[in-house]
Amino acid sequence: MTQTDNVVRLVRDVLGDADLVGVYPHGSAVLGGLRPHSDIDLLVVARRPTTAGQRQALTDGLLALSGSGAPGEPLRPVELTVTVQDDVRPWTYPPRSEFQYGEWLREAYLRGLTPEPGSDPDLAVLLTMVLRGGTALRGPSPEQVLDPVPPADVTRAMVAGVPGLLAELDTDTRNVLLTLARIWTTLATGDITSKDAAADWVLARLPVEHRPVMARARAVYLGLAEERWDDLLPQVKPHAQYVVREIDRLSHPS
Repeated sequence: MTQTDNVVRLVRDVLGDADLVGVYPHGSAVLGGLRPHSDIDLLVVARRPTTAGQRQALTDGLLALSGSGAPGEPLRPVELTVTVQDDVRPWTYPPRSEFQYGEWLREAYLRGLTPEPGSDPDLAVLLTMVLRGGTALRGPSPEQVLDPVPPADVTRAMVAGVPGLLAELDTDTRNVLLTLARIWTTLATGDITSKDAAADWVLARLPVEHRPVMARARAVYLGLAEERWDDLLPQVKPHAQYVVREIDRLSHPS
């Protein structure tokens, strides 16, 4: 079985077929294909809220099934989000998620943290990618399960996530830079693209002095360069600030 198959089996075992509506890929898997540094991104739609025991079981299972992202790790990192169908259909903003596992919190999970339900604006982006991909790993097709998300809510969700991204610029540099590039691209074009496609779009519009940072992030993502930033460190923050100004300009037109 593949790593994705094992994650889907975990979800079925924990939630049970009666409470599982479907499992749907998003992110790189539906936006151009997995790259060397891509996560396995999955959205789970459930029929009813999760219990504390189910959330703990999902966390424990994913710690074993998800790669940490360390060099040489054979497993890809998994990002798994669970939402209840009635919480997103009919669509309302901000949406609510039941559970989210991401490798950026691995150390916290190992210390005993279990993800809790709560408001999750980023679901607007996830659901849009799921619907665009049109793929079900289990259950009905996504258009039978989910309502379309208004473009204005996708914009709101992306912009709401910018401060959190900037807070992680020093610790998750490549991913933050590429996600900011995707946000700028989406706000300008109305389309959610793969991270490398967003990097290409941004590179064509950046001033010369900001291009090396984006070019490095793209190359690392595609497996064409090693993950290092020491030589470009003085340029990373100015690059991010430039992109954020473009995002602000598009999200707050005069």
